[in-house]
This record gives sequence, structure tokens and C-alpha cells, in this order.
Amino acid sequence: MEMRRNTWSSMMAAAAIAFPFAAHADETVRIGHVAPLTGAIAHLGKDSENGARLAIEEINASGLVVGGQRVTLQLDPQDDAGDPRTATQVAQKLVDDKVVGVVGHLNSGTSIPASRIYKEADIVEISQAATNPAYTKQGFNTTYRVVATDAQQGPALAEYAAKSLGVKTVAIVDDATAYGQGLANEFEKAAKAAGMSVVSRDATNDKAVDFRAIVTKIKGENPDAILYGGMDATGGPFAKQARQLGVRARILGGDGVCSTDVMKLAGPAADNIVCSEAGMALEKMPGGPTFVRKYEARFHQPLQVYAPFSYDAVYIIADAMKRANSTDPAKILAAMPSTRYKGVIGETSFTAEGDLQHGAISIFSYKGGKKVLLDVVRM
Repeated sequence: MEMRRNTWSSMMAAAAIAFPFAAHADETVRIGHVAPLTGAIAHLGKDSENGARLAIEEINASGLVVGGQRVTLQLDPQDDAGDPRTATQVAQKLVDDKVVGVVGHLNSGTSIPASRIYKEADIVEISQAATNPAYTKQGFNTTYRVVATDAQQGPALAEYAAKSLGVKTVAIVDDATAYGQGLANEFEKAAKAAGMSVVSRDATNDKAVDFRAIVTKIKGENPDAILYGGMDATGGPFAKQARQLGVRARILGGDGVCSTDVMKLAGPAADNIVCSEAGMALEKMPGGPTFVRKYEARFHQPLQVYAPFSYDAVYIIADAMKRANSTDPAKILAAMPSTRYKGVIGETSFTAEGDLQHGAISIFSYKGGKKVLLDVVRM
């Protein structure tokens, strides 16, 4: 019996030498990602998910240690279809899945209702794309974003239209979503302040395909430009139909329109679009060129808009985890206000409300099938 005990002790000692971390088994923690993966803007949602997935793969490959324990991250991807009701259901699922943080949602109209679910669970939510100012003005300590807001984007677009394009009259159309309306409202205020005349304001919806009635009315008003508040899935066809009906006005749009796919959706009319992104232009981001190469090598498709932002959002959650020395969501949340993270999009730190300390707005046009940077406005 004594010999058997000694043999067993020797085996355990040998195992401890061979596997020094055997007593500290890996912990797997989930990070949620939410965006539309079905519907008209699924390409934007998948682009964002790819960015988050790339970050998680890199972090796992390099090894993440929190509190002396090896931590493996697992992406928990969810589809909210851009629908507010579905967004709250998905948010509750992620809470039930015990995620430690969420990258999402992509749309303002889904981020705002979902944010209450995450607040009740004390889980940090970092939106990669929601620009409506209302998202971070609810008094929740769980809401963050890594893009500028429409209170910055609208004025930057209006200022560029007035000063660089010489726009004096503008018609405004929005898609009746929280994002589209929010951008249109902020643009309208800034346009009037800049001395522009707003000749009309119309609304459509985010599933519309026929804009001829609105475009025909606007043609009669003969504005210098039309601001379209919405996403590329409707903004592209809107610009295309405006061109077909002989409208001479420039089409202005926000980050929802400012994608790679809008060139396919608008056809030759893309050359008439001037749009903004609520962040630094990819080619101006500190890690932009390297990120593009990694993204295209991994996913074999062109980057759209939001992948760099979701990528950095994952790293920011991992950074908070390391600084908190814990995978407890409440402790990760407590570490978020002191974030000082240098990533692809630049240096990220947050205001007390969860907005970026130093935002930037980039203005683009499309020429000959290419997206061209026109200007960068630092906020």
C-alpha cells in the first residue's frame, strides 16, 4: 500500500512538472456582437462581425492572462435584423448567455432599446456604429461608443456642403429610423445656422425601394443638394433614381450611406454622392493600412465601414478585463471609464457619458468606382 502511495505521489509530481499550469484550467468567456446579419444591410453587419471575430482570434492566439489564469475569448454573434423589438430579445439572450461585454448594436434604433437590458445586467455595451446622441444621454453607465455622434457628424457635413460645395438650398429626406432622423435633425439645425435654406423635409422608410414621388417633388424645388438620412440599402437606390429623373442636386449622406457597396447600389450616380463617416478615414487611422491587409487576407472580401471599430471595441473590453484583473462583468464595467487604449482607430478614451473624447468626421466622394477622401474634420 505504501509503495502504491509513493508511486502515485511520484506520478502527480511529474505531472506538475510537465504541466505547471494544470491547476489553473483555462476559463472561456463570451463577448457578444450584435448587428443585422439578415436583411438589406446584412453586408454591413457581417463586416462588423468580421472585425470582432478577427480581434478575438488574435487575442486568443497571443494568449490572454487575467488574474494568473489563461482566458479564452469566444464570440457570441447575434442577428437583430436592424429591428428594435428583435434587438431587445437578442440583448436578453446575450445576458442569459452570460457574456462579459457586448460589441453592438450597429444601428441607433436597436442600440437604444437594447441598452436598457444591458444596464439592468451591468454589462458594458460598446456600439461600433450608433451615432444618435440619445444613445449615451440616458444616464446609463454601461453605454459606450467608438464613433462620433450625429451632433458632430451633421454639422461637419453641413459645413462642408456650405463652404466647399457652395450649397445654398437643400432638401432633407430621412428613413424614419432613430439613425436617419437623428442625422437629418442635426444636419438641418447646422444647415440653417450656416445660412442654408431648407426647402423641404420628407420621410420615407428603411425598406423603401421606390422614391420617384419624393424625388419628383424635390426636382420641382430645384435645391442645390439633398441630404438623405439613412443606410446604403436605400440611399444608393435613392441616388440612382434621382439621377434617372434628371435631378441635378448633390446627394449628401452620413456613415450609413458611406460604404463600399453604395457604388453597386447607386451605379454611376455614386459619383454624385458626398458622404461622411463618424470616425477617422481608414487610410488616416494609425493602424488602418495594416488592418485592411489583415482583414482581406482573413475574409477574402473588401472592408465596408465598421470592421475597424468593432475590432477595437473587442480589444477595449479585453483591455478593461486585464486592468480589472477579473472576468467579472461588473468589474470590467468599473474599469471602462479609465480606458486609454491605442488601437487601429487611434487613441480611445471616453467622456463621462461614454462618448469619444476626441472624435473625427471624414468626408468622402466616389469617383470612377473608388471611394475618395475629401476632408477630415477633428472634433
